[in-house]
Amino acid sequence: MATRQVRPSPESLQPATPRAYGYCRVSTDQQRDSGISLDEQQRARCIENGWHLERVYVDAGVSGSTPLSRRPEGAKLLRAVQPSAVVIAAKMDRMFRSALDALQTIADFKRRKIGLWLLDLGNDCSGNGISELIMTVLAAVAQFERGLISERIKDAKRNLRRQGRHQGGVRPFGWRFGTANGTRRARELIPDPEEQAALADIIAMRAQGRSLMAIRDAMRARGFQISHQLVANTIARRAGGAP
Repeated sequence: MATRQVRPSPESLQPATPRAYGYCRVSTDQQRDSGISLDEQQRARCIENGWHLERVYVDAGVSGSTPLSRRPEGAKLLRAVQPSAVVIAAKMDRMFRSALDALQTIADFKRRKIGLWLLDLGNDCSGNGISELIMTVLAAVAQFERGLISERIKDAKRNLRRQGRHQGGVRPFGWRFGTANGTRRARELIPDPEEQAALADIIAMRAQGRSLMAIRDAMRARGFQISHQLVANTIARRAGGAP
């Protein structure tokens, strides 16, 4: 009996509609819930290119310094996206803040044959050498900017320390809280006479050559439940001229 060859229909020869996955990082849950993050540019670009937008992943309240793979929705995106798909985001700094994170993700996408479109950089950022160069430079700039922000935070904390203001966290040994000055948690710190005397004794014992553990044990015998790390930090601060 002759075997009949079945020819595929013209429809079956058509390539499948590429799938696209959107991503955005926003500051708060309120922004996510109100729909601000679901940038219409992403949807419009998918329509223009004939892509089917499967889903938009939105991370709310996640620090930009956190790698994409360690963000809750970012991790879901990386697990969901398949070869021949496209990941699309409105802005580079909503997706990456680290040059290393960006380059590692791009390399992984290229290996898996996944496209990356960042609309603020002119679309395709993984398809040719020029696009990758632009991505590398801009990701490095974003990392540099994050370093500047970190320095500003450190400067602000140093200013609070010089002014005798609380910087957040637990009460520092040697001080008690005064009234708040209206700047979030920047409360006034008032010297505690008994604990200040203990701090002076810590410095004196260290000058005598006693070890951190020995100093800690001596302080605990006097009723101060402190750690050897607090002893080390106290000595380091005094050595640096801090109170």
